[in-house]
Amino acid sequence: MTVRTAIVGFFQQERINFLLTNCLPRRRLTRFIGWFSKIEHPLVRDLSIAAWRFFAGFDLTEARKTHFASMHDCFTRELKDGARPVDTDPAILASPCDAIVGACGRIAGDVLIQAKGHDYTLRELLCDPALAQHFRGGRFVTLRLSSGMYHRFHAPHDGHVSEVTYIAGDVWNVNPGTLRRVPKLFCRNERALLPLTLTATGDLVMLVPVAAILVASIRLHFLDVLLHLRHPGPNAMRCDATLRKGEEMGWFEHGSTIIVIAPGHFTQCENVSEGALVRAGEPLLRLPDRGGRPR
Repeated sequence: MTVRTAIVGFFQQERINFLLTNCLPRRRLTRFIGWFSKIEHPLVRDLSIAAWRFFAGFDLTEARKTHFASMHDCFTRELKDGARPVDTDPAILASPCDAIVGACGRIAGDVLIQAKGHDYTLRELLCDPALAQHFRGGRFVTLRLSSGMYHRFHAPHDGHVSEVTYIAGDVWNVNPGTLRRVPKLFCRNERALLPLTLTATGDLVMLVPVAAILVASIRLHFLDVLLHLRHPGPNAMRCDATLRKGEEMGWFEHGSTIIVIAPGHFTQCENVSEGALVRAGEPLLRLPDRGGRPR
């Protein structure tokens, strides 16, 4: 096979994937999968997990349990104690999840990169001019969870969440091929805003879990509301959650993306670059010292 043939084949496969996952009735399909994945009939469970495992190639050796009631139960699996050690350095903002790093770096004014040739603004993503102004010129890291990954996410540092905002939207696929084709995709999809005020410095860090096709809902431990396609938005919901670094915050029902946004005096850790694999608890960003300088 020549290099040219391989490249053509790759883009043809990517185009087919885009058509199959985005030209179908996305919201109806997502609701269906949300229902289907919870069926606990042994035959349905075993066949659906086997099919998913064939295509996603995931590993269950780190899972806390080996028997699952349904495909949904497998998707949202917990891990064995110690499977994701958290970086204990107080100067480190840890990754909230297992993910592949998408775009990352400095926010150019209020403009973030989605993919080559596509960008979006803080105001479009957050739907809040004050928040957009606060993070202007800051740092961001886009963390993409593939379908076979561990789907729970954790507090990146000690902090407090007093409000969650849910924003209604579409459910486009968030794979690289779709990100290159659909402008402002993260601003069009369903998402939640999780503002975390850090105990150590008082800095505000924003986590933005973004839903996608087949992602039926987002569950947060500290909010007694299931955030899903039928929930209206934008809607701000008060809460009172004090979190320790590494503590579980919630989970995606299937898999998607978390965008981490921090002020400009944070710096990007050396292990973070486009295409890199990071795990929950590993270094993501570095906090400034008390004087505002990077540590």
